[in-house]
Amino acid sequence: MNTKQLDRIHTGKGFIAALDQSGGSTPKALLQYGIKENSYSNDEEMYALIHEMRTRVIKSPAFDSQFILGAILFENTMDRSIDGQLTADYLWEKKGIVPFLKVDKGLADLGDGVQLMKPISGLDDLLKRAVDRNIFGTKMRSVIMEANPVGIRKLVEHQFAIGNQIIEMGLVPIIEPEVDIHSADKASSEKRLKDEIFEHLSTLGKDVKVMLKLSIPTEDNFYSDLMEDPHVLRVVALSGGYTQAEANEKLARNHGLIASFSRALSEGLTAGQTDDEFNVMLSKSIQEIYEASIK
Repeated sequence: MNTKQLDRIHTGKGFIAALDQSGGSTPKALLQYGIKENSYSNDEEMYALIHEMRTRVIKSPAFDSQFILGAILFENTMDRSIDGQLTADYLWEKKGIVPFLKVDKGLADLGDGVQLMKPISGLDDLLKRAVDRNIFGTKMRSVIMEANPVGIRKLVEHQFAIGNQIIEMGLVPIIEPEVDIHSADKASSEKRLKDEIFEHLSTLGKDVKVMLKLSIPTEDNFYSDLMEDPHVLRVVALSGGYTQAEANEKLARNHGLIASFSRALSEGLTAGQTDDEFNVMLSKSIQEIYEASIK
């Protein structure tokens, strides 16, 4: 494990940029960027376009380590290059930004009030490739729709089981049990979730580190005690469908919680913008998310 990257994630000021839209969410991300589905005829063309978008973001002068600690990549992005360097190497060597990899394959059907991750076939091989490509950590998402104790326990068990597999490969897992922001019992789900997380953290080896990616809580500073756990390297927040302004406002009320935004980060960016327009818009978003993350 890269100790400089570890220290940067643990103590640095800034936020994590989520650039990890995968196959299912890529058309929506491209559409938001102003590229319609009739602009590409197959997956390879689609992935080439999304890599162009991500490259534009990463190479922007606004995408700076002064504000951004890490970036989460999709597998296809990890395997591609920027200016002749693999994306992860470009991020760290040119930008000083720590690279992460999304490893889940999407969500299973709803059951017991939650959506677990689909089976991750070939995970060991993917993790080995991630190590070879100098990835620091991984991210995997599940979703809680209601405060069902059986479902929430099952979901956290699944997250930590996969997390242990990732830890064994020398990578830091980002455990992401998202609570749906539209859930009628969101606060109750968050309480059950936190209890389960603490229980599973207590089973980890003394020197094991994980990160947590959680929905911005209903009660301000609700996850402050999780941040104090010695196993927790950092607690980051997903935007979860909030607008950028809403997400920033809620995040700023939670001290120590930093952003790991995707849609909120790319809000307002379009393919038709000039580089100056693009960079100004991205800089504005990054500055506002950064300010919300360090309060």
